[in-house]
Amino acid sequence: MQQETLFYRSRTFNRKKMMVMFLAVFFVLTFLIGRLVYLMVFCSEYYGQKAENLHERERDIKAARGRILDANGTVLATNRSVCTISVIHSQISEPEAVISALVKELGMTEEEVRKRVEKVSAIERVRTNVDKETGDRIRAYGLDGVKVDEDYKRYYPYETMGSKVLGFTGADNQGILGLEVKYDEYMQGTNGKILTLTDARGIEIENAGETRLEPVNGYDLCISMDMNIQKYCEQAAEKTCIQKEADSVSVIVMNPKNGELMAMVNYPEFNLNDPFTLIPELTDQLEKPVESLSAEEKQNLLNQMWRNQCISDTYEPGSTFKIITATAALEEGVVSMEDNFFCPGYKIVEDRRIRCAKTTGHGAETFETGIMNSCNPVFMELGERLGVDNFYKYFRQFGLLSKTNIDLPGEAATIMHKKENVGPVELATISFGQSFQITPMQLVTTVSSIINGGTRITPHFGVEIRDENGETVKTFSYDTREGICTGDTSEKMQYLLERVVSEGGGKNAKIEGYSIGGKTATSQTLPRSEHRYISSFLGFAPADDPEVLVLLMIRNPKGTYYGGMIAAPVVKEIMENILPYLDK
Repeated sequence: MQQETLFYRSRTFNRKKMMVMFLAVFFVLTFLIGRLVYLMVFCSEYYGQKAENLHERERDIKAARGRILDANGTVLATNRSVCTISVIHSQISEPEAVISALVKELGMTEEEVRKRVEKVSAIERVRTNVDKETGDRIRAYGLDGVKVDEDYKRYYPYETMGSKVLGFTGADNQGILGLEVKYDEYMQGTNGKILTLTDARGIEIENAGETRLEPVNGYDLCISMDMNIQKYCEQAAEKTCIQKEADSVSVIVMNPKNGELMAMVNYPEFNLNDPFTLIPELTDQLEKPVESLSAEEKQNLLNQMWRNQCISDTYEPGSTFKIITATAALEEGVVSMEDNFFCPGYKIVEDRRIRCAKTTGHGAETFETGIMNSCNPVFMELGERLGVDNFYKYFRQFGLLSKTNIDLPGEAATIMHKKENVGPVELATISFGQSFQITPMQLVTTVSSIINGGTRITPHFGVEIRDENGETVKTFSYDTREGICTGDTSEKMQYLLERVVSEGGGKNAKIEGYSIGGKTATSQTLPRSEHRYISSFLGFAPADDPEVLVLLMIRNPKGTYYGGMIAAPVVKEIMENILPYLDK
């Protein structure tokens, strides 16, 4: 009986065990069938695409970068057709013939070419920016595994013109410097693609054709630079730099009403079509051959060559800053046009004797003649009347403590004392443009805002974006701020600065038949012991309704270095060219 019971229990257990196993197998098979249906039905498109991708080779079709056009539609930056030469290892049937042809046509060493030809990869780029004629010759060989794809290389028709403003692009046609990088998103475009089918070995399938995704070309950038005005300024800067044996010369020409920049020169310029070759002005000063320079040394020199001194370099503005001191004093009501002063040739501030440019003194002066004479004691007196708090209030009001937000990369900020560190001596020197530093662009922008009726403008080159049909896609707008100074103060400054040119220290910029306003400056660079100077002149016309403002700076001139003697005549020459051209 006991044995029978054990038998039945054993048979029941085995039956349950088989049932469990059956259910497990059933559920596994059901899951696998469901998964198979899911993959084959619902994911078929995804995995089909994955399989297709394994048998596709992709090559870029470069988009044409948008052009840069000047104010008159002259092309300042465009593209030239070039080729990219590549090899596909799996398709090369005659490697030695390929190596021989590429060495001959590309001027590369056999070692360089062999390394690329023998490299096992889907596609290996041999050289970019190959001229079209060479690309056509390579294509004519008909060599298996050699691909010649059309590409574009940036080209600047006027080579050195506006080099530090326009900037340049890299090997991938992406902006690196200047307007090229600032407006890169508009000009870059979108590359297209060529898709070719290959077999499992990576060899293209004959007669399979290819799929093309066409590129979208970049937009054109229209800027306010006028090529003719830029040329006038560059010629004047080059002549001045050579004659005065100066380190460099900068020129800015701007419409003070709206901030549009018509020209910006930083001589010596560099060749935009060859931006990685150092210019003679730098290499001639080297104590060793260019070839022996380390990579870091060469890069430092390139950075120096590319540097836009108008926006990236700060300096003590000297007497041109007296325009701002005078404006603040008029605004605050601490001086009137009838006020009288006396200049003995110096002013004692605490324990320091701070002299005037005319060491024998100007004697009795009015506010007007003090500006005409650029008299330091008069401006030290104005600074004292204003006081530190008011001076800093107007620094902020005029926008001097913030950047101009010009549409170029690399703008430097004003270097100014902390207000709590300004004592009587610092206040005195600030009042006539020393012991702090601003950029040339900041000076031009602030003075423009004072003489245009009191509206702070944003300096800029970018005007609008156009498509390849010439249709406007986007028009740029820039911030303005009213109330920099009153209209009455602006009119008084126009009058006073016209007197500087007609009767005062800026008379070398006077042009018969034109009403010119302006201010001279001669500032010393640090350290003072080196006796290096920056000579400058800021002029504008017409004086009573300014439409053109010019700032010229000569860095470290040899011989005579007074701004009124060497900078003012150059601005006169520039204005004699551009005022008739602009019909002003």
